[in-house]
Amino acid sequence: MIFERLERLFSHDYRRRRLLARAPTGPLRDYLATPFPSPDTPSNTLACLALDLETTGGDPARDEIVSFGWVCMDGERIDLASARHRIVQLRGEMSGESAAIHGITDDQCQSGCSLESALGELLAALAGRVMIAHHAETELGFVGRACETVYGGRILIPTVDTLRIAIRAETRRHRTPQRNALRLSALRQKYNLPRHHTHNALSDALAAAELFLAQQAEQAENGDVAPLRNWLFSN
Repeated sequence: MIFERLERLFSHDYRRRRLLARAPTGPLRDYLATPFPSPDTPSNTLACLALDLETTGGDPARDEIVSFGWVCMDGERIDLASARHRIVQLRGEMSGESAAIHGITDDQCQSGCSLESALGELLAALAGRVMIAHHAETELGFVGRACETVYGGRILIPTVDTLRIAIRAETRRHRTPQRNALRLSALRQKYNLPRHHTHNALSDALAAAELFLAQQAEQAENGDVAPLRNWLFSN
């Protein structure tokens, strides 16, 4: 634990190279072999990937990923041709409560792809990009756990969290962020973005991508195109 905290003092790229030296051959190693975008990259030219997961619960150590949804972004353009939605075969049974939230049934999961297949596809798409997510701790926790399970190694993902951007903006205005106002749908409404279908991994990934573009545009109105380092979520 102390070693992990000390590691966080070093740059993402330094930590990437350390993990690469220990990574097993395969998709995780290939991902780590690709340099991360420079922290000085202007945010409006970034190569990103917006990711959302649906899961059986909130604990990566106990719960499973039900589906992945992602879409790539190049600068201020969302590449819809890159959009992917993958339903994953589960090891255990899904609770009725979980199924009611995301609408994915046991039968759909049984006919889905393996976690290894979906994860490998995600890492290939994510290589050299920054991850965008809303409440990114969920995606980081579950993808990290999946990499340990499937590949036996640790992953590092440079990440921008649209939730933390919103909290930071409210704090700068000396306002206490209200929990309901920080939901993805509520923040989209604030920026006059259209309603989207919630609790679908691909729909939520697209929603987070659009929200990040709106957050960037708001900052650019003040004449400030921030570099990546100003947006990065520390993980």
